Amino acid sequence: MTCSEPLLSTLRYCMRCNIPETQEGVIFDEMGICQACQSSEQKIHIDWTERYALLQEIVADAKSKSGSGYDCILPVSGGKDSTYQAYVLVEQLGLKPLCVTFNHNWMSQTGWYNLQNLLERFNLDHVMFTPNRKLVNRLAKRSLEMIGDACWHCHSGVPAFVLSMAVKFKIPLIIWGESIAEASGRASYKDPVHHFDRDYFLKVSSKIRPELMICDYLNSRDLYPFDLPSAEELETVGVYGLHLGDYIFWDEERQVEFIREHYGWLETEMEGAFKGYKSAECVMAGVHDFTCYLKRGYARGSFQASVDVRNGLLTRAEGFKLAQKCDTMRPEALDYFLQATGMTEEDFFKIMREQMHPKIKGTQLPVTLPDHPNGERIKPFSQHILDTMAGRKDPREG
Repeated sequence: MTCSEPLLSTLRYCMRCNIPETQEGVIFDEMGICQACQSSEQKIHIDWTERYALLQEIVADAKSKSGSGYDCILPVSGGKDSTYQAYVLVEQLGLKPLCVTFNHNWMSQTGWYNLQNLLERFNLDHVMFTPNRKLVNRLAKRSLEMIGDACWHCHSGVPAFVLSMAVKFKIPLIIWGESIAEASGRASYKDPVHHFDRDYFLKVSSKIRPELMICDYLNSRDLYPFDLPSAEELETVGVYGLHLGDYIFWDEERQVEFIREHYGWLETEMEGAFKGYKSAECVMAGVHDFTCYLKRGYARGSFQASVDVRNGLLTRAEGFKLAQKCDTMRPEALDYFLQATGMTEEDFFKIMREQMHPKIKGTQLPVTLPDHPNGERIKPFSQHILDTMAGRKDPREG
């Protein structure tokens, strides 16, 4: 095997990109092409002027019903999509959104800046919920045991908080970012998702309900913030949603260039990736992606390479080469995860071996070490502020 070939020769990969059969929900057509690649082809043949006109109709209806309140909910994280979404909603469509953030409490310094910059630039009202540090640490440990991923509290917390705010403020329309047609291949541009109910988020995001997270160190009161509103509550408000990427031509490279140049958005160095903008708001993205690699045999490098292959920026062989370099890297953030959860590295790898996809069960996956410290500080920005400011003399005291 050369470095320009798939890492795992026993797996079936998309004939066009670098996504393997172990990706959750992946579907190959009769030619061996994954649904995300099929969606990428559909994208070229869509009348985007017509789609944008439909978006204008939807938001016009929302505005006519909102009165003096908010026209929609805009989930924001400080990531690349948040700023571009705000630009489209405020500057192009003239909406008054309520920004809603579930703060996973792992926010990076760059992410904190980007979030505050977005709110200031577009003069947006904002509500944020932050679970306490000890709870996040306990949930991260339980998450690894239950789903082979450290991020259940984020997968579950985002939809729970966003939908709860939609119910509380009686705002039916929620506007998300990129289309899942290409982001995950779980839908297509021909059949976009609009119905975001409890079952949808359980299936594509959280995987297990909060009550199943209860154990000797987590109780039902701990899990309360992660429970979704009831079907009756959602129906009473008439909650529905859309992805902007289903209505406007989504090109994340050009969008990042645009928000960087015009709105001061910043990217950073991301562990296990060759691009510095995806998940720039989170210091634990490297652990999230590393667990995906240990569980499914691919990670962020494969995903980013696949997008570039579809867009004609890389050959498939070049994509495999980049993927092998990025996917196999042990993240610096793993040290923080182990310290926060009280787990040993041996415990971590034992759990991940148990979580491996049946197609790669028993495979000895290579793990490489980074050749330099990560450019972004791998520590939640809130903790960094506390450490930096602790013991400083009050400047008012002279």
